[in-house]
Amino acid sequence: MSQKANSSYTAENIQVLEGLSAVRKRPGMYIGTTDVAGFHHLIWEVVDNSIDEAMAGVCKNIEVIIHKDGTVSVEDDGRGIPVEKHKKTGKSALETVLTILHAGGKFGEGGGYKVSGGLHGVGVSVVNALSDYLRAEVRRDGKVYMQEYCRGRPKNEVKAMGKSDKIGTTITFKPDNQIFGDKLQFDLQTVLNRLRQQAYLTKGVTIKLIDERTDEKYKFYFEGGVSSYVHHLNRNREPISSVIYVTKEVPEGNIEISLQYTQAFQENIFTFANNIHTPEGGMHLTGFRSALTRTINNYARKNGLLKEKDENLSSDDVREGLTAIISVKISEPQFEGQTKSKLGNPEIRTAVETVFNDFFQTFLEESPKDAQAIVGKCALAARARLAARAARDSVIRKGALEGMTLPGKLADCSSRDPKVSELYIVEGDSAGGSAKQGRNREFQAVLPLRGKILNVEQSRLDKIIANNEIKALIIAMGVGVGEAFDIARLRYERIIIMTDADVDGAHIRTLLLTLFYRYFKDLIDKGHIFIAQPPLYKLAQGGKSKYIYHEEAKEEALKEFDPKMKVNIQRYKGLGEMNPVQLWETTMNPETRTMLKVTISDAEQADMIFDTLMGSEVAPRKKFIQTHAKKVKNLDI
Repeated sequence: MSQKANSSYTAENIQVLEGLSAVRKRPGMYIGTTDVAGFHHLIWEVVDNSIDEAMAGVCKNIEVIIHKDGTVSVEDDGRGIPVEKHKKTGKSALETVLTILHAGGKFGEGGGYKVSGGLHGVGVSVVNALSDYLRAEVRRDGKVYMQEYCRGRPKNEVKAMGKSDKIGTTITFKPDNQIFGDKLQFDLQTVLNRLRQQAYLTKGVTIKLIDERTDEKYKFYFEGGVSSYVHHLNRNREPISSVIYVTKEVPEGNIEISLQYTQAFQENIFTFANNIHTPEGGMHLTGFRSALTRTINNYARKNGLLKEKDENLSSDDVREGLTAIISVKISEPQFEGQTKSKLGNPEIRTAVETVFNDFFQTFLEESPKDAQAIVGKCALAARARLAARAARDSVIRKGALEGMTLPGKLADCSSRDPKVSELYIVEGDSAGGSAKQGRNREFQAVLPLRGKILNVEQSRLDKIIANNEIKALIIAMGVGVGEAFDIARLRYERIIIMTDADVDGAHIRTLLLTLFYRYFKDLIDKGHIFIAQPPLYKLAQGGKSKYIYHEEAKEEALKEFDPKMKVNIQRYKGLGEMNPVQLWETTMNPETRTMLKVTISDAEQADMIFDTLMGSEVAPRKKFIQTHAKKVKNLDI
């Protein structure tokens, strides 16, 4: 990019809205949390500034380096943050951007950006406030400028360090251990996934990642934009259509959509606004869904693929097996919620609906082979939906959700208040017996499962409802399934998976998690799904005993016992090996137990893992096992 491009991006473009005083006092308000997610969010804020330059068409290269000492550098070849004095603050524009909340080129009329991201619009100033050290280096106007900071306070004035014919900005920072503690480290895979996603969404930008801790290097460049993204998401699935792609500039902004149908039974739709993932969708998703359903139904009617007596395909029918990316870039995004999880601009709904409807209608007419495969897939989904409805109506009759026809194997709790009740899902009658005897009957219910439930990754809803074990679980939870799902009817605040600490137990746990992820994802999102942590060992010597929950803790715990006497080590492979009192003390007592809450921090990654481990394609699963086999410890064979 030429130096002339800088002339329109100066201190005049930097709008100042408010100060930075509260960030260190309440960091969670600005980065969500101070745990792993917030820790990585610091990288996202800095990278988002560079992505904004790329979306503005003035940056082609971004490089992220994770250094051995825990610092991170983000370098771009954008215009470089302005350094001249800012009229309102009296400080340089660079220091203004780095020390004042909501100061930047994203705000106000005629600002530095037509379109911008950044999770809260607070950007690098928050990173600066939460960093023990930050160094900003700017290359513009033929010079290199530098300024250093400590916990948001400048250590020196902005100063010229020499000449350069390059342009751009480099931000190097080290998260403050006063905020994040000293145990957190940047996870390579998490950073990789995020940077790859940003490269897909910003067509033509090259993003490099260097991890100096392991000397690993990665480079992402996708000329195909979101169509390349769809290829990536479907790499382990069997497609039934080609990858469909449309991009169009409209008065409301830029719209980019790609989709492909596969033989899978689940939908995978990811939406973005200004490169920000909107997991709860919003107006752009509503417009897309409306156009998709209407266009497929119109085509099917017009070409005789739906008979007159057939009811229209539903929105769920046309999304079975669909992978889609909807990405919009607009100048004034209206997000709902603190973390911008839903897009609220009503005008973008109409724009997306119109653009996609016109394009998709033409595509179906001009691609009859793809069109027939798509309509055939949707019609099959409709027949399965009707079969599932009939099956559901036959097993979940009126009153079942209120507990009148609950499954006989369920040992329900006496409380009828869902907020205090919890359901333990256990494997087998032996563990079920111990759990039923050891529980607190007031608020703890127990549902034993016989054997391994159906792998829902490879099954439609009608087959799932016909499975006795899953049927019992659905009725016990009370929420219904499919189009009848209603989270307000949930009978238990916590649903706890409690399986044996062996391979079979892990498999059953995975099957249950697959069921929850694919058909009851709202229960995960709302924090209702947990995994119990039964002990692996009981160490006993004389009258002293101790339960061990992790393999790594066993050797350390042994040091607490008399080395001259023998320590009895009991390995619990099954919950049934514990008597009811032991099971209560170790795994079910709310005051002493440890449980893991199931969360989904990365929906794309979670979807890929479930698809790889539980899907119909064997090759990806074989590769996964070969790759990770050596990392497995204490495998029971």
